[in-house]
This record gives sequence, C-alpha cells and structure tokens, in this order.
Amino acid sequence: MSNKICIGIEGTAEKTGVGIVDSEGNILALEGKQLIPASGGIHPREAAEHHAQWIPYLIEKSVHEADLKFSEIDLIAFSRGPGLGPALRTVATAARTLALSLNKPIVGVNHCLGHVEIGRLTTEAQDPVSLYVSGGNTQVIAFESGRYRVFGETLDIAVGNMLDQFGREVGLGHPGGPVVEKLALEANKYIDLPYAVKGMDLSFSGLLTAALRKHAKNVRIEDLCYSLQETAFAMLVEVTERALSHTMKQEIMLCGGVAANTRLREMLAVMSEEHYVDFFMPPVKYCGDNGAMIAWMGQLVYEKKGGQKIEDTTVIQRYRTDEVDVPWMKSYNKKLTLPDEILAKGAEANIYTGNWLDEDVLIKERIPKNYRIIEIDDKLRKSRTKKEARLLSQAKRCGVRTPIIFDIDLENKSLVMEKIEGQLVKDAIINSSPTLMNKTCQNIGESIALLHDCGIIHGDLTTSNIILKDSIDLIFLDFGLGKFSDLVEDKGVDLLVLKKALGSTHYQIAHKCFSAVMKGYQKSNDYKEVLDKISEIEGRGRYTS
Repeated sequence: MSNKICIGIEGTAEKTGVGIVDSEGNILALEGKQLIPASGGIHPREAAEHHAQWIPYLIEKSVHEADLKFSEIDLIAFSRGPGLGPALRTVATAARTLALSLNKPIVGVNHCLGHVEIGRLTTEAQDPVSLYVSGGNTQVIAFESGRYRVFGETLDIAVGNMLDQFGREVGLGHPGGPVVEKLALEANKYIDLPYAVKGMDLSFSGLLTAALRKHAKNVRIEDLCYSLQETAFAMLVEVTERALSHTMKQEIMLCGGVAANTRLREMLAVMSEEHYVDFFMPPVKYCGDNGAMIAWMGQLVYEKKGGQKIEDTTVIQRYRTDEVDVPWMKSYNKKLTLPDEILAKGAEANIYTGNWLDEDVLIKERIPKNYRIIEIDDKLRKSRTKKEARLLSQAKRCGVRTPIIFDIDLENKSLVMEKIEGQLVKDAIINSSPTLMNKTCQNIGESIALLHDCGIIHGDLTTSNIILKDSIDLIFLDFGLGKFSDLVEDKGVDLLVLKKALGSTHYQIAHKCFSAVMKGYQKSNDYKEVLDKISEIEGRGRYTS
C-alpha cells in the first residue's frame, strides 16, 4: 500500500492546530495557535472565532512546511470531541470544506485518544497505563478488550482547569499552571490542603476552594502554589498507581498539556521506578493539543474503518474515551517481575509473608512513597493504617468477612494480619461459570449492603480487593481509603467505583455482574435512595456521553 498523507485539524478548546502525518508515522508538519483570553476563562464563542480566523492560515502553512501540494493530501481528519461545542463545530466545518474541495475522504476522531496515540507513536510505549491531564480532561486510561478503558477520572473539574482557575482568582493570569509551577519553586513550607482520592477517581473542586480560602487569609502565595501543586499531583500519581496495580501492566505514560509540568513528570518517574515499570512521555511539543495527534489518529482510524460520509461527521461534545473501538491496538503480555521478598505490591503497600506467634501471617507495610513530599506521605500512611485497622474490625461486627488483625505498628505503618488462601475475585469471575459468576456478584452486593448499613464506606471497591475462598466465602480487603459515613452520596460513589472497575477489566461481563451486585444490594436499608443517587452521579457529565 502506498504511503498516505493525512492532514489533521485540532480545536477542542482554546488551542487550534494543524498537523500532517504520513501512514508510516512520520510527522511532516506541526503548526498551532493559542487563544489567550483578555480576562476570565475560555469563552466557547471566542474560541470558535479564534479558530475560524487561524485555521485557513495554519492549513496553508502546514502544507508549505511539509513541502507538499494540496493535491498530494490523501485524507482529512478532525477532532470530533470532546470539547467546546462552538469550537468543535468550527473545526468540523473547516475539515468538511477541505475534504469537499479536495475531493478526499474525511474522518472525525476522538481527541483524548489522539493524546494517547501520539504518545505511543513518539515513544517506545506499547501498552501503557496513561495519565492524561489537560485543561479539560483528567483520566487514567488503559487498553482492555478492544477499547481504551477509563480506570479513573476527575469527578468534577480537570486538573488543568483547576490550576488555571486558581491562577485567575489570585491574579496570576492565564494559563495559571506554568505560573503556579514557577512560584512553587520559591516556597518555604507546605500548607495543609484536602486530599480527595476516591478509589481510582479524584476530585479537585474541594482542593481549589480550600486553596482560595487560604489565599483570602493572606497565606504566602509561593507556599500556596507549592502546596496546591504537590497535593494535586500526589493525587494524580496515586490513582495512576492504583490503575497500574489493578492492570499489572509494565508501562506508564504521561500525556496531555499538563504533562509539560516538570514536577509531575518527576513524580511519575519516581513512582514508576518504585513499581519496576517503564515510564514514557512524548516530547513536550506533542503533549498539548496539536494537529499531528489528530492526523495520526486519522491514519489509524482510516486504515481499519475507512472514511465517513459528510453527513456522519457531526461533533460529539461529550465524546467518551471508552466509546471508541480501537482495532489497531492489542494487549502485550509482559509480566511484572517483583523482588523475591515481596509477595504482592499494591498501590499503597507491599505485602510480605511472615510469622506471628507460630502463625503464618501477611504483613502489609505502607512503605514511604518517594513521589510524595513527607508532609503528605506521613499523614496519609499513618491515617490510612489506623483507619484500615478500625474498619476491618468493624466490618466483622457487621457480618462481612475481613482478615483478622494480629498487630498494628504505627511507626512503620504496617499491619500483621491473617493469611487467607483463595482467589482474587478479579480472576475468579473470569474463570467461573455464568451461574457462579452471577452468584458471586450478588453476594458482593449483599456484603456491600451490610457495610453501608453499618455506616462503612469501603472507598476502593475493586475486584482486586475481594478474595473468593472455596467458591463461596468473600473476604474484603484494603480499607485504606475507607471511612465511616451514612451519606447516600458516599454510598453511591462507592458502588460506582466498583462499576467502573468491572467495566475496565471485565468488560464482557461487567453489566451482568453489576446488575447482580445491585440485586444483592437490594437488602440495603437505603437501596432506592442509593440507586437514584448512582443515576444522578452518572448524569453529571463526566460519566456520560
């Protein structure tokens, strides 16, 4: 097959760009222009007007840079979403006009996947867990069962938006992220701020509000920038670490506009080293929104699916990452090799075998996380160790099986606990019959109902944190993110963490399993209220298309 030339047009938010990439992955041109708002945030109409002004110029400049004639362009690609509606429509109109005028095929592609694929193209990453961070998106993405699955994401605002909004509110200008990064280098101390990780999801709105309140009390701006950045980035790295532990992949990749931040890159590199995996990041010029990533996505999509009819090139403002089939991608069966002394390595702790009063036990040690500053790390490790011990004991009183705790060492942040033989539910439900799978999932729902009726929120309900013993007994593990709460909101989020974990790693059976979970959960006192709350949370935009 002859080498095809694709021109890609990007413009989902304040940046517009044009890139040209051939079917062998050679990037022939990269041009872009960014809107800098006079005040406030990005207005969708202003972004659309900006794109309409610059796209024709950028197209001509890219073709000239690539030393091509327009007749040599074989394919037109454009960002179909997600993004700002007026901006997306402007880009789509430009792409359609170009395709019709040149009589060439056209494809609309997913913007988020463009970031992942340009990362894979420009690095040696094959099958990574990707942390995608930008002004409009914050997601932890990994390939599973024919699609890129979202293992975790922000429940409210994106990290880039949070940094920019903080910058605007305190007078640092726009974009705020680079200024926050610069001022953080001049800090003298850490200011305590809320740390909101919910399973593999996270929330930045409370962090932003707390930081703005500190600013209103005249906290030194350099210290505040440092504390905001360290807290937000530690949250991001932790949820990436959780996805890595759940998927057991051997690569981590950072992509998106916020990837330009040196401190975030440093933290992810340290975490990768601690987990014995490889860390990748595309060149900075390909991290932000750009036309080359759209052109390369166009090549991948066109090769497998062909072009689209003009009438099918409508934009999708809330275009979910996990809505797109990716037939060009495959999983790589690299096996993670741990040192002999470590039985298992989770996101929070190392698990070792041991002996306690002639009893075979497991030792769960929350080791220091060198990517986190000591003020955050010590607080989290100590509080989670104490909390987990309390919740494990309380769960038993509520009728839910958990490991017996023999000893707690707060100095070393470790627990000595019962060694339970069995199979992780993650593996068990894949290998079991449909009848046994359904029964196991229903029993999980019944156990969660018992926890919630006792006011216990697990906080990290994944199939990696439940053991199935003798095909009957369920043992719940890892309550480190848990808490005591009777709020229906917290119960709904708890169940959504499980639903997302199922959808990410057990796509073929996820719907059936979660339906069985909710059937078991009917025994909860708040079943109807929690069911309604789940629907409400899923309708808040980040979860829906």
